[in-house]
Amino acid sequence: MTDIYEFIDGEKGTYPVAAMCEWMGVSRSGFHDWRTRPNSATTERRKSLKDEIGVVFAESRRTYGYRRAHAALARKGVHAGPELVRALMRELGLIPVGPRPRQVTTVRAPDAHATPDLIGRDFTADRPGHKLVGDITYVPTGQGWLYLATVIDCATRKIIGWATADHMRTSLVCDAITMATTNTTLTDNVVFHSDRGTQYTSAEFRHHLRDHGITPSLGRTGVCWDNALAESFFAALKNELVHTTTFHTHTQARREISAYIELFYNHTRLHSTLGYITPNEAENHYQHTKAAA
Repeated sequence: MTDIYEFIDGEKGTYPVAAMCEWMGVSRSGFHDWRTRPNSATTERRKSLKDEIGVVFAESRRTYGYRRAHAALARKGVHAGPELVRALMRELGLIPVGPRPRQVTTVRAPDAHATPDLIGRDFTADRPGHKLVGDITYVPTGQGWLYLATVIDCATRKIIGWATADHMRTSLVCDAITMATTNTTLTDNVVFHSDRGTQYTSAEFRHHLRDHGITPSLGRTGVCWDNALAESFFAALKNELVHTTTFHTHTQARREISAYIELFYNHTRLHSTLGYITPNEAENHYQHTKAAA
């Protein structure tokens, strides 16, 4: 019964209490008695839950909405319905940081090779090291732009390679690929997908991929959805770090981007597409499953 009352309490700002009580087959008097019980176990539980939610919200860098907060609480053994979590977050005034309008960084390359799109917007994979995506974004600092290139594993959503520089030369994306090949065992038919920026269509980069046994895949020019997974990571990075931080130097930006990727995004941040586990946990799960087979 408590779960029903918690749901009604969480949704009372959206639907009439009387209607919800009727839908749920409970009495209004029972609901109001539950809600106004002084110093009841329910009241104490709500106070305790607020403390737990506050900790989870802070640990997420103020980025979790109620669904991820609910999942994080469950991982800690704290059981509460998602609607109750949402209601308590409202009472606490906990509002996750929201995304800003996205700016496209695709550089049109009229002389790009006629390389096919081998991904077709299917950003799933049945094993790590088989399907990779990447892109470049820019981060403002007091010393000018710092550019970031990434490589993401579609199977685990893990950032397996990344590099920063004060330029957008091809060496930037090559360095990201080199890190990826060091961190992950690639399959024989591994594919790397990107947009048609000049760095990714250059002969230097093609040779670098070939040296590592990687087949290139390119989305259409200027169509961001063809590389949506890479764009999604950059949106999270900007929303959860860049737009809330002032970087005075390139060194500071590199340090904080490194911490965000390695300590938060890969190791701590829960991903809904992975069933609310972290990329590192997804990778470890695959390795353990493979070892047990």
